[in-house]
Amino acid sequence: MKLEEKLGLIRYNLDKEPHIIVNTEKCEKCRTKPCIVGCPAGCFKIEENKFLFQYEDCIECGTCKIICPKRVIEWSYPRGTFGMAFRYG
Repeated sequence: MKLEEKLGLIRYNLDKEPHIIVNTEKCEKCRTKPCIVGCPAGCFKIEENKFLFQYEDCIECGTCKIICPKRVIEWSYPRGTFGMAFRYG
């Protein structure tokens, strides 16, 4: 099953305020960018030589905060009633 299909099994109630804030300017300077391969939801990527982050698909695991060598990720759980919930299982 592809990542997109797995993420399709999750229901999101998005908050207008992101629960993760990433200083992408400092991320641009990071040589290893372990968040790209470490994030199981694929929230971090590089497109057209630009580092991008989107919190909307976050599965709230906290991997990005732990794996970031630059410590430029402010991570918290979403406010009550917001965030993700599994549709099945």
